[in-house]
Amino acid sequence: MRVLVTGATGNVGRIVVEQLVRQGVPVRALTRDPASATFPEEVEVARGDLTDPAALPLEGIDRMYLFPLPGTAGGVVARAVDAGVRRIVTLSSGAVTFGHDTDYHLPVEQAVEASGLEWTHVRPGEFALNKLWLWGPSIRAESVVRDPNPDVAWFPTHERDIADVAVAALTEDGHAGQAYTVNGPQQISYRDQVRAIAGAIGREVRFEVVSREHARELYLAQGGFAAANADFLLGYESYSGEEQDGPDTEWADQEWPMPTAE
Repeated sequence: MRVLVTGATGNVGRIVVEQLVRQGVPVRALTRDPASATFPEEVEVARGDLTDPAALPLEGIDRMYLFPLPGTAGGVVARAVDAGVRRIVTLSSGAVTFGHDTDYHLPVEQAVEASGLEWTHVRPGEFALNKLWLWGPSIRAESVVRDPNPDVAWFPTHERDIADVAVAALTEDGHAGQAYTVNGPQQISYRDQVRAIAGAIGREVRFEVVSREHARELYLAQGGFAAANADFLLGYESYSGEEQDGPDTEWADQEWPMPTAE
């Protein structure tokens, strides 16, 4: 077995690499800039880009962890078939489970399923990292989180748990043809998430309830993840970018336990 990990420097991909190495599985890590990548010495680092499928280093690879890039998925999968890859595990999104993601992750899933190869889709819900990017700046600067929805709750999931499911699908039998929606073990409100953060860092963190309008101004001014996702997070637009009035609570009404791999 030899696994090509695409998106190998990403928040999930780097842990997939780490876990495979721990299991003694030969790993080829794909990155656009090998000189700046840091991996365990056992890892074979290869230059490559999903936008150039023909140049992907797939020789000797029989399993692949596929980071989503919808515009190139067809070409990447076709190249994998030609190279003799037998199994693909895709990093997808829980939004596909609910029918909300038809433009980004779904086309990647469809390309993989049409290949005739063994496939498994890993569909994480909310990354726990999202709150680090969203709330981290104001916590570090002012020990405060400002948001209009203290009682909104979901199942934040650590990226290591997502990687664990992907690695099980890559290395074990019995997962072919499965789509795993992955969420954390407990539904936690925003207010309780802030309390947990305060306990972890050992200092008080206030939750300040503000209007949606004010929160939007703050997130846009913050830049980065907060600005890019402000309208979706605050309910101004749906996952597909359509205008809406208020947060979508459909996901919160569902229970999706973490799948366990035997």
